[in-house]
Amino acid sequence: MKRFLVLASLTVLLLSIRPVVAQTAPTTGQVRIQEAWQQVYKEVPDLPLENQYVNRETGKVDPNNTLVSHLIRYHYFIKGRPVSLRLDWKYTLADFLGINEPMRADGYPGSDNLRKNPFESDRAIIQKLNRKQRDALIQALVNVFTRRSSQ
Repeated sequence: MKRFLVLASLTVLLLSIRPVVAQTAPTTGQVRIQEAWQQVYKEVPDLPLENQYVNRETGKVDPNNTLVSHLIRYHYFIKGRPVSLRLDWKYTLADFLGINEPMRADGYPGSDNLRKNPFESDRAIIQKLNRKQRDALIQALVNVFTRRSSQ
């Protein structure tokens, strides 16, 4: 019984440490994940910014909370998918389209720090994109995360 309690305690400890490690914003090559969304918008300028959300703490609009920043954070931090592989970005867009893994509003990026959860709006925008726009978005994401690491 004592061995079980020790193992259970270690498991709980390890599981509680993992989210902290996942939120430490690693770099991929030389691109910081928090800054990559800006480069994506440079490559695909017709994508909606969707940065009108109000920060819960400051009460001000947070211009850095964009559709693409939510997409990147969902892809990397929530799903744990590699950022340099096209197929993984396609899986993420398939999540948004409702044809791959189910998404949860309560764990979506921005749900904890914005007054209005951007989950439904972001999904609706991704669903409105046509195939050419989705392909351009995926290509821009792959470019941003592979360009610098290959230089």
